[in-house]
Amino acid sequence: MIDLFREIAQILAHNKMRTFLTGIAVAWGIFMLIVLLGMSRGVLNNFNSFESAENAATVSIWPGSTEKSYCGYREGRSIELKRTDINAIAEHNRNNVNLLLASKVINNVQISTPRDYIADGLFGVFPENQHTDRINIIKGRFINQSDLDTRRKVIVINSQTANVLFGEGVDAIGKRVDAFGLSWLVIGVYIHDWNKASFIPFTTAMTLTGSDGTVSNIAVKIKNVSTTEEGDSLDSSLRRTLAKQHSFAPDDQNAVHIWNRFTGYLTALKATTILEIAVWLIGIFTMLSGIVGVSNIMFVSVRERTHEIGIRRAIGAKPRSILTQIVVESITITTLFGYIGIVCGTLLTNLIAKLTEGSDMLVNPTVDISIAFKVTLVLIVAGALAGLAPALKAIKIKPVEALHDE
Repeated sequence: MIDLFREIAQILAHNKMRTFLTGIAVAWGIFMLIVLLGMSRGVLNNFNSFESAENAATVSIWPGSTEKSYCGYREGRSIELKRTDINAIAEHNRNNVNLLLASKVINNVQISTPRDYIADGLFGVFPENQHTDRINIIKGRFINQSDLDTRRKVIVINSQTANVLFGEGVDAIGKRVDAFGLSWLVIGVYIHDWNKASFIPFTTAMTLTGSDGTVSNIAVKIKNVSTTEEGDSLDSSLRRTLAKQHSFAPDDQNAVHIWNRFTGYLTALKATTILEIAVWLIGIFTMLSGIVGVSNIMFVSVRERTHEIGIRRAIGAKPRSILTQIVVESITITTLFGYIGIVCGTLLTNLIAKLTEGSDMLVNPTVDISIAFKVTLVLIVAGALAGLAPALKAIKIKPVEALHDE
């Protein structure tokens, strides 16, 4: 085996320029494959960091206005969601409902301190909203069940709001703000990519706005739903339930607005899967151009070494040894320059990862060790296939004809 590799090294060294030009095509194909895989992985990581199957298993419902007349009611009637709708949804969709939440939004509220003020809304929420809305508490805590039970006047604010109301670097926990004509205790400060809302207990918000029982929206944590078809069926079931509650046409799409995050998640997941497959196909076809070059060069090499092959056959070399040499030579060229492409592609993806750190487009667009193993396998198989046809041609050469070849 050592003699075999020594002989291959001598052959490659003897044809340096030809080997280099052929290998560059292979290296470029692998380089492009690694870079494309890194970019697609960055997009996929960004998608996974923003959404997951667990977080996406939510259906949000907002009030709307009817577009169709129904049971004596004219179109254009406003539909308001009620707390009683929560019980109805739970009762009629018990196989698919895991948790029900509602929120109450009080708009255009001035939140102030002696230092400054902001004009914002107060969002009455439940403790579970910290998870569903991905609220990252950096100081203090979020709304808890005790706050709901006692209707406490406590508030959780965004870090930017805290900086405005209390000053940069000042700890807002335990301090008070004025809102809705009342004094509120700051119990938590959070950060979020885009959410700047101020949160209060849901029961407190309902008390402040009267006893009509209207809510701003309803969130349904779903279960036993795994396909787009099942998600669409649940949407229809929820709409029928609310249609019965508020006497509007079950097919009136504008009466209530339903957003099923899970079906959206499945669609996006399918798109990312297609993207990854497309990237592999593009990269492999790009690499194939280099592999074809390797195969052509091996055909030329076999032609140039016809006399040598004839002598080896004449002195007793087995066809298998000729076949092994040609195939291993092809694999060596492909793998050697392929790894150059892997190294260069990995370096570039790591550079891109550093340049795009914190970006909203790409999250860690690098390739992991499993990708390197997959590409290595592709290289070995491609190299073997590239050398197989020339090798088969070589073993078909008859010693007598080879010895007369000029």
